[in-house]
Amino acid sequence: MNGTSVTWWGHSTMWLSDSGAALLTDPLLADRLVHLRRMAGATPSLPGAPDGVLLSHLHADHFHLPSLRAVPGEPPLIVPRGAAAFVAQAMGRRWADRCVELAPGEDTRVGGVSVRAVHAAHPGGRGPWSQFRAVAVGYVVEGDSRTWYAGDTGLFDEMSELAPLDLALIPVGGWGPTLGSHDHLDAEAAAEALRRVKSAWAVPVHYGTFWPVGLGRIRPHMFHGPGERFAEQARRTAPDTRVRVLGHGETLTIGGAR
Repeated sequence: MNGTSVTWWGHSTMWLSDSGAALLTDPLLADRLVHLRRMAGATPSLPGAPDGVLLSHLHADHFHLPSLRAVPGEPPLIVPRGAAAFVAQAMGRRWADRCVELAPGEDTRVGGVSVRAVHAAHPGGRGPWSQFRAVAVGYVVEGDSRTWYAGDTGLFDEMSELAPLDLALIPVGGWGPTLGSHDHLDAEAAAEALRRVKSAWAVPVHYGTFWPVGLGRIRPHMFHGPGERFAEQARRTAPDTRVRVLGHGETLTIGGAR
């Protein structure tokens, strides 16, 4: 095993390297998104052109069009089935031609890795984007390691079918009123997800980066705390998993030399 590495740049934006392939997840490279402002971490500076971009669903904090335009090169966009029509309308045919649409259970190859779309318990569209009927998905990337990028999800029965994993990139927080419902994971539900997927390693994401303007003093525990709360809960719920709470811009490498 040559080693698999993941760098977290905040929210759900990560650079995953495995078997010579570099994948960028749900790029959000801006400092502000509507009512949300980047409250921690620097604006990501990509190390180069990725070999592929994984896009989990058509919500603006995961499918951010200005950030997609800022990604260097012309990598394929791995998207949920139905999303290419949205890309064609919003960005033009040239961008849509780069889309590889996957429904849960379907897969494609990017360099030396296989990318398979898997179920996510999360609404796939919001507002006018819902007309495209693109479901939300997660992805399992398989090369030297088996890595699950969950996107946005709540708990679902089929989660255990993803086991065993080497690395889980799992959402543990957020700001909205639906956090902890069946559509999202909070720290405790994320630890239960980790128990189900039986991952050797886990990195908590989707917290501690963007926050509504003016609410910084109202719910600070929801901004700063989910990563450590997840790690504490995982020690009880999934004791065989090693959790690494990354700071913005930090990297975890598993397998090979650490």
